Amino acid sequence: MTTETSLEEHAHDHPSEFQYVKVAIFLGIVTALEVIVVYISALENLVIPILGVMMVVKFGAVAGYFMHLKFDSKIFRRFFVLGIVLAIAIFGIVLWTFTVADRLPGAAS
Repeated sequence: MTTETSLEEHAHDHPSEFQYVKVAIFLGIVTALEVIVVYISALENLVIPILGVMMVVKFGAVAGYFMHLKFDSKIFRRFFVLGIVLAIAIFGIVLWTFTVADRLPGAAS
């Protein structure tokens, strides 16, 4: 196996510079929407779920394009998906602990 063959086998179709610009614009729009959502008082009870969804979308875009996970082996994507799932689970547990658990009967004041 020559070096050229080895390089050709591992070559990926990476996005063009214009694709990176499109992803950056998309991330800017999602960030602007996050800021807007926080200031809309009608969405007061839905702010955390909406921001959580936007967080996952932005994580996917950054990991997929800027970290090239969209073009790499599926095992790397699985590691990152596992990471975001664990982060969301830990965030949910902490949020639950500080909001709901304090109101449970027998909870220390």
